[in-house]
Amino acid sequence: MQSFVGHRELLRRYLRPQARRAALMAVWLLAGIGFQLLAPQLLSDFIDGARQGAAEGQLLGLAGLFLVVALFAQATNALAVYASESVGWTATNLLRSELAVHCLRLDLGFHHARTPGEMIERVDGDVTQLSTFFSQMVIRILGNVLLMAGILALLFREDWRVGVIYITFTMVALAALRRLHDVAVPHWKAARQAGAMLMGFLEERLAGTEDIRSSGATAYVLRRLAEVMREQVRRSRTAWLWGSSMWASTVILLAVGNALAFGLGAALLRAGVITLGTVYLFFHYTEMLRRPIEQITRQMQELQRASAAVGRIRELLAIEPVPRDGDRPLPAGPLGVAFDRVSFAYAPDDPVLREVSFTLDPGRVLGLLGRTGSGKSTIGRLLVRLYDPTSGVIRVDGVGGVIRVDGPRGVIRVQGGMGEADLRRVHLTDLHRRVGLVTQDVQLFRATVRDNLTFFDRSIPESRIREVLEILALGPWLARLPDGLETMLDPRAGVSAGEGQLLAFARVFFKDPGLVILDEASSRLDPATERLIDHAVDELLRGRTAIIIAHRLRTVQRADEILILDEGRVIEQGARETLARDEESRFAALLRMGLEEVLVDEGEASTLAGEAVS
Repeated sequence: MQSFVGHRELLRRYLRPQARRAALMAVWLLAGIGFQLLAPQLLSDFIDGARQGAAEGQLLGLAGLFLVVALFAQATNALAVYASESVGWTATNLLRSELAVHCLRLDLGFHHARTPGEMIERVDGDVTQLSTFFSQMVIRILGNVLLMAGILALLFREDWRVGVIYITFTMVALAALRRLHDVAVPHWKAARQAGAMLMGFLEERLAGTEDIRSSGATAYVLRRLAEVMREQVRRSRTAWLWGSSMWASTVILLAVGNALAFGLGAALLRAGVITLGTVYLFFHYTEMLRRPIEQITRQMQELQRASAAVGRIRELLAIEPVPRDGDRPLPAGPLGVAFDRVSFAYAPDDPVLREVSFTLDPGRVLGLLGRTGSGKSTIGRLLVRLYDPTSGVIRVDGVGGVIRVDGPRGVIRVQGGMGEADLRRVHLTDLHRRVGLVTQDVQLFRATVRDNLTFFDRSIPESRIREVLEILALGPWLARLPDGLETMLDPRAGVSAGEGQLLAFARVFFKDPGLVILDEASSRLDPATERLIDHAVDELLRGRTAIIIAHRLRTVQRADEILILDEGRVIEQGARETLARDEESRFAALLRMGLEEVLVDEGEASTLAGEAVS
């Protein structure tokens, strides 16, 4: 019962915007049913008229009328299919877009636990299973029920005994099909999940083709693919067997129906109760009864798959977005940062940050250092609210107020000029506009240079784009492109790592943020390319607060303050020049021994996995 409530909610939500087309589709379907019911009556009259010696003109009239009715039936069926496909694809495309937006609002923990291939199957594959449900299923089931009701009524009109027998037969058949539907749904849901796992496996392995081939792991991957496919086949086979039980039951029930038609027709004809035309009518209506029962069987099989898809879609939509969006703006100007005993863990009992406390005044630059897995990148992710702290307080001070993050799940408040408010009421779009993040992993899209730079924001004028590219010394690179800003980029070829990193820097220029976070953003650049962007970084940081997460000594030379993390704890913080002069400081020791060699040494191989979550 609960599943049908979910079906009804989906129909109401996604068919209401196109109520006119849905109503037109219903009209064509119902008109087709009317023509189907009328055609056998004309044939019955034709048979009885021919046996009774009716005039040739009367018989020709009945034949012509039958042809007209048959043509109208085909025409209405074609119109109904056209209207239903339009309704179905419009509804499913709307559902796909809403699911995609919902998934984009979910936190990174959700996405890290699922492969892109699995998400594609959830957003596209499950929704595709609903295309027939939206376009035809409900109305066809309703239409076939009405068709059966009409057939039974006409049979009852011809002979009440036949009507009673066929009504009983139809009720038993529908009850059996309904029972088989409930039994098969869980198996279809398991089959859908197995298909999603297969898609996720394929996506992940295809993306890592170079590493798999270079490491000689092809045979292992093929063996794992065979195991995943075997599980998918097993689940699908079970689902099909249970689903096919409906078809097998329908065949048996229809054989019983045909036997009833011939037996009752022969008995009543021999008794002189009915004519030969009525016998034909019994047989034809029994055959017509076969079609709605078969269609209902197919629709019920589709409904099994749709029910499994609806359940998975409802589970996905039930996941609450974290962090939640709000409607409060952030103040203009540089933003100061203060962490007060902030702790965070990606998984229970595995803390990444442990009561981290530090302050950074507006307009200052902080160099954040630490071994791999110490929690450096996590601080940047907390500041852009890709995650919320497990506990502690984060303040971002600006002209307009103070952002606070408290409580067991990081309750965030804004105090000061804007008044006290939960940061979950601060608009995430505004937060991401005021805080710029550049990481070492640059995501380029199969799109034009302009769209890659502006993230598809066409409001940024071309003059501004060219100005930023000149600042980043990318003017000659742009001049070499065949179509300039309209050149299509291939994420896998045509753009070097250094050029991609420079494009990522350009994206931040367009945001004009008050806080800039550079998460090892120059780690992929060779020294020559890194020197090219020094001036650009200086321009980017002028008048802004910045946090530079780095391994290289050269990168933190522009920092005003230094903070060193170790195993999620702050072990040293202070002005860069003061720490450099203090021979007892950890920073001075790093300078003496060489920063890169100390922060990334061979002994840290066991902690490399932690970098993926830090």
